[in-house]
Parts: sequence; structure tokens; C-alpha cells
Amino acid sequence: MSDLNPTPHTDRRRLLQLAAASAAVLWLPRSVWSQPRLASDPFTLGVASGSPSHDSVVLWTRLVSPALASQQVTVRWEVAHDEQFTRIAQSGQAQALPELAHSVHVEPQGLEPDRWYFYRFMAGDAVSPVGRTRTFPAPDAMAQKLRLVYASCQRWEHGFFSAYEHMQRENADVVLFLGDYIYEYAGAANAVRPTPGGWCLSLDDYRARYALHRSEAALRAMHAACPWIVTWDDHEVQNDYAGLTPGDSGPSVADFAARRAAAYQAFYEHMPVRASTLTRAVAGLREGAEMRLYGQVQFGQLANLLVLDDRQYRGAQVCSRGGKLGSSTLDPATCAAWDDPARTLLGAAQEQWVDAAFAKAGAGWNIVGQQTVFGQRDWRSGPGKTLWNDGWDGYSAARSRLTQSLQRHKVANAVFLGGDVHENWVGHVKADYDKPDSAALGVEFCGTSITSRSAGNQKIPEWLAENPHFVFADSVGKGYGVAEFTPQRLTTTLRVLDDVTRQDTRVQTLASFVVQAGRAVVERA
Repeated sequence: MSDLNPTPHTDRRRLLQLAAASAAVLWLPRSVWSQPRLASDPFTLGVASGSPSHDSVVLWTRLVSPALASQQVTVRWEVAHDEQFTRIAQSGQAQALPELAHSVHVEPQGLEPDRWYFYRFMAGDAVSPVGRTRTFPAPDAMAQKLRLVYASCQRWEHGFFSAYEHMQRENADVVLFLGDYIYEYAGAANAVRPTPGGWCLSLDDYRARYALHRSEAALRAMHAACPWIVTWDDHEVQNDYAGLTPGDSGPSVADFAARRAAAYQAFYEHMPVRASTLTRAVAGLREGAEMRLYGQVQFGQLANLLVLDDRQYRGAQVCSRGGKLGSSTLDPATCAAWDDPARTLLGAAQEQWVDAAFAKAGAGWNIVGQQTVFGQRDWRSGPGKTLWNDGWDGYSAARSRLTQSLQRHKVANAVFLGGDVHENWVGHVKADYDKPDSAALGVEFCGTSITSRSAGNQKIPEWLAENPHFVFADSVGKGYGVAEFTPQRLTTTLRVLDDVTRQDTRVQTLASFVVQAGRAVVERA
């Protein structure tokens, strides 16, 4: 196990500057290229793109080779209109720095809107796989269709990432990944395949876990198929952590802020996100590292997507059983702090940002990508409640502030997408979840996991009866969701695998739903 110092080879305060420098578009004379001799392919982790806008996209790769050691390497890149790279749109060089695990984040600017491109990287004589990416339509364009795939929760031990093989055939414009890309622990019962390395506690541990996930060809291929927009949940750091409050699973560490900073750095090194997300990098400050993941992107006049971060800025869970730091299911009436208006899931700054974004919301689809189930789920039949304190249910005042913002700004066509719970839940976003006849402010599609297991509970019909704002739930199927937006309607299809323990498993449609523009009503397709 390596030192917990998240940046053992560099001053932490330099990380932000290093990330900005490595992401810069460079045109260097051939004489200054640092090109080591590589005996093996350095592009084994593949390529990826993400954070698309109407004129830019992030291009990512990470070099892996024993020959690199602590060398700084100049990587060439090309963006082309065709897969054969006969019509180059842009090209340049970027620096792969050892301090950032030789990851590369290129941010070409001035690309044409609403266009598909191909891209690749070159280091020495090695050439990466070819990736395909796209820009979004210009903000004033009357776009006619957005095909978005949403997914979350891919525990290595629980199955193969076969969902991505089928996802490649969905012809998606973008993948929205909603958290738990890796799991920080190992040792699952009845594991389909082992996770080497044990618990992730250090930067080297987290880097190895990401590399393990990228070793599966189906995941690499899906990253290369279209751009991704990503956020995280808890397992990118530690189960049930809240802000700078650790969870209670696994070995304890003396400095949780340092562990979180290491995890955040590894996330940056392996995801196609912009250098600007490292607002404080891992500066070694006592308030901890920060990555500004929440943001928004517009898809013409058709849709605006807000992506939230409900893990980094939240207050700690309250009233957990046995004084634990993590989550519990309990009766909120027994917990005086449950409804404390000072408690927050998003943090004050992000709440204000969301409110400002809602104030400017257009008439198209207003999509909110966030980590978990948004609507209340009462597990107790009849009078009283039993709720889960780790999600929105445990931060009811914060949820009320968000729904009040939806109402105050009369946000049209609100669609919440989530993950985390390893189950599909489909329903309506309500003004007051304790009043079934209260106004529906939007709709919700919380997706299942790529592999991570759920309890498979047979009480789904009972729970749907207790929570009538949900119209559908399933706790068995693993897979992803496909949301297709047009000016007239949203069609959402839940795609599930026959058996995630098999690499050759088939996919099928579990259910499909339609939401007409202007009506916050979910209907079976």
C-alpha cells in the first residue's frame, strides 16, 4: 500500500497548474517532442471523450508503459471529419505528465456545432484506437432529437460490463454516467470475478482500480463510441461518505481529506472532464480538495442538461443506527434533526446555482442528472414512515427547496435522471410527497445498475401502493436506460440484461414510457 499523500511526486499546490498546462492545445516543433522508445502499446486503457459543448469536447487518453517512469511525454492528437483521417479538422500536441499518471486531457476549441468527429492520439510510433465524438447543436439551433443513455453503478465483482456491448448499438448522442464508476472495496460474496488490490486508500490504489475497469473491452469501446458526461457518487471515494465526513466501511485513515483528494485526483486522471473542474485541485487545504463537477450544457433549443453533485458538499447523515457515519433506514419521527432546514445535500453554493439555472430555464426539456432516487420512498405500509437517510429522503428540507424552485420559476418539462439504488424507479416529481393530489412538477427515471446487485425484493407492488407517485419499479434487471427527446415527447426505454454473470448475455426491453411535452405525466408506451 502506498503513502496516502495524493501527489507523492509533486507539490500539491502545483496540480491545478499542471492540469491546465497538460490540457492546453500546443503546437511544438518536432525537435522538442519527448518521445521515449516504447516496447509495448501505451494505449491499453483506450480513449474517451466528454464534456461536450457546441464548439468543443474533451479528448482523453492515459499512457501506460513501464518505460515512461517519471518522464514527461509529448502526445500528438488529431481530430478528423472521417475515420481514415484524410480530412483533418484540428491537430496538435499535449503533455502527458507523470504527476497526472500520464493522462491526457485535450480541449480543442472552435469545432463546428452539431457534428460527429473522429480522433486519435500518437506517442512515438504507437497510435491509439480511434474514437468517435460529437459536438452539440448551437444554443439557438432548433434541434430535433437527442438520444441519451444513462447508467451507473458498475461493481467489478458482481458481473461483466456486457451492458456496454449492447449500448454501442443504441446510437446514442451522449452517455450520462451518474456515479459509482468504481467501488473502493473488494471481497463480495459469490463474486463473479475477483477484484485485486483490496481496499482503495491511496492514489495508487484508486488509479489501479480505474485501470482494472478500463481493462474490459466493452467499456473501452463504449467510451470510444460517443462523448460521456460524468458525475460521481460515494464509491469513487468511500461508501456513504458525506462531504468531509467519512463513511464507516473498511480501514480507517488518519486523514480522510487526503484520501478524498487522492480519489478525486484519480477520478480526474481517468475521466474526460475539463481541467477547469479542478477548482482547488488537491491543494492540501484543510477544507479538502474540490472538483467542480456540477454544471450544465445546452443541446440547442431542444434540451438543457443540469448535472449535479450531491456527495461532495452534503452534510452528514443523521440518526444512523448505532451511531454509524453511514446510511440507515429509519422513522424520521424519531430523529429531531431530520427536517433541519440548515441541512443540505448540494451545499449552499450549488443550491443557489441550481435556482439561478431554473430561473433561466427555457421551454424545451429541462433535464436534471443527479445521483439517486429523487422522490420519496416510504418503506412502511400504512400510517407513519420508514425512510432512507442517505438520499434525498434524508435531506427533505433540501429537496423541498429544489421543488419550490421548480414551482417558483415555472420550469417546463423537468426530467430527473438518477442511479445509485441498483433498481429502476419511474414516477412523478411532486410538490409534496405526503399529498398524493399535489402538483406534478416533472417526471423521474432512476436507473438500475450496470452490474451492482440489489436485494431483489419481492415487495415492489406493496411499495408502489405506498408511494403512488411512482408508476413502475423493478429490483431485478441490470442494464441502462435510453431517453430520446424530441420537441413533441420523451420516450424512455429500460434495457436489461438476461444475466450479468455471462459475457455473452442478451439484452431486452423491460418497459418503455412516454412523456408528452408540456405534460408532467408518465405513460406506458
